[in-house]
Amino acid sequence: MSESVSLPALGESVTEGTVTRWLKKVGDRVEVDEPLVEVSTDKVDTEIPSPIAGIVEAILVAEDETVAVGTALVTIGDGGGAAPAAAPASEAAVDVPIAATPTPATPTPVAEVPVAEVPVAEAPAAVPVAEVPVAEVPVAEAPAAVASASPAVGVAPEPAADPIEVPAPAPAPAPEPAPEPAPTATPPTATPPTADSVAAAGYVTPLVRKLAHERGVDLATVTGTGVGGRIRKQDVFDLIENATTVATAAPQQAAAISALRGTTVSMSRLRKVIAERAVISLQSSAQLTSVVEVDVSLVAAYRTSVKDAFLAKTGVKLTFLPFFALAATEALATYPIINATIDGDSISYPAQENLSIAVDTERGLLTPVIRDAGGMTLAQLATQIADLAERTRENKLKPDELAGGTFTLTNTGSRGALFDTPIVFLPQSAILGTGVVTKKPVVVSGATGDAIAIRSTVYLALSYDHRIVDGADAARFLVAVKTRLEAGAFSGNLGI
Repeated sequence: MSESVSLPALGESVTEGTVTRWLKKVGDRVEVDEPLVEVSTDKVDTEIPSPIAGIVEAILVAEDETVAVGTALVTIGDGGGAAPAAAPASEAAVDVPIAATPTPATPTPVAEVPVAEVPVAEAPAAVPVAEVPVAEVPVAEAPAAVASASPAVGVAPEPAADPIEVPAPAPAPAPEPAPEPAPTATPPTATPPTADSVAAAGYVTPLVRKLAHERGVDLATVTGTGVGGRIRKQDVFDLIENATTVATAAPQQAAAISALRGTTVSMSRLRKVIAERAVISLQSSAQLTSVVEVDVSLVAAYRTSVKDAFLAKTGVKLTFLPFFALAATEALATYPIINATIDGDSISYPAQENLSIAVDTERGLLTPVIRDAGGMTLAQLATQIADLAERTRENKLKPDELAGGTFTLTNTGSRGALFDTPIVFLPQSAILGTGVVTKKPVVVSGATGDAIAIRSTVYLALSYDHRIVDGADAARFLVAVKTRLEAGAFSGNLGI
């Protein structure tokens, strides 16, 4: 007996989906709630679990095909209804068709079909990795060749190399370097200078000895140019400079080249939706961006003082993002026009702040929502942000968790950007971008006047829809966030 599995409804407004990848093939055994197929919608990419157990008899929708909700995707049964033509050519050698088995009085149980004996996974084993003679490629010999070609370089990167053997000082005071010792052919190393090596190099001033020790230079490898062959400070610097020149001249390891270079691939359904929404938003609204610079030194100091206890009690790291989120939601309550939406000829002011958090994934940018974020503590915000980000990247979000946001927070600084001009996605009217937190010298004012100090700063960029948000509104909102962060008074909002 066979039963078909249809595309389920994956959200209130979802009417269709695209099959992105089949996780099972014809002839595979599938259990109840085992992932069967990956489907992409305009809301979320998700795995569809199998509602029944059995053998996959027929796949009815190909990958990259878009179908409506309720369309049959696959047929699952006891294996008796599988069509021989549906089997791939690579499985033609499997001589275990159920129909060829003599029909007994009692039907053959499915578990007796030797599915596990299908030699599908044996193909990669035809080329064992261990047989590739990687160890015979003389890659590791290249540094040795460079070292032997440059015997004057005394800064070697390999601390495991044998130390140079220096003979006892000769009785005759020969100022020029002694002949190369016969017992050793080992190149100079960066081991700290010993008493014997210093003696071999002649008298060395404490300043030169200290300099060589700090720079990891063996004085036995330095040729002195002073009176009587004495090693001068400049000799150590010259050797270090020579070593740096050799290292710079050496070929650098090239950056990895992407496999996508020179190829053409189809856009995923999620990428198409993001592209369409971005263009519609830009064409349908009047967008611009305002930027402020914020001194977050007090926030940084407070975060450092509580981050260990915070991690121990919540299980998540305390980053700067929860501070930005808390300050933003407080400012949204004071200036609700930033949180508003356009409804025809009206302006709708939501009764709560539903904070969308932009999450970067391999599939594209997704914005799960923290509902009713206003009034949450730092611990609540940090926990929700970490949970939503993890489940977004693991493709475990529910479709409704991506809907209903009234304002978006995007952490562009997580990849090192100072700031950007983020796009507002309708129906929202604003989005706040947070840049990277950096230390730099700034002018600070105090009781004794102005002074220059090292401070932790960040740029906050607010993009907004100028149809209902004026520049003054945006400035008031940004200044409110700036004032809250620069005050650094978050001990009452920690929540642990």
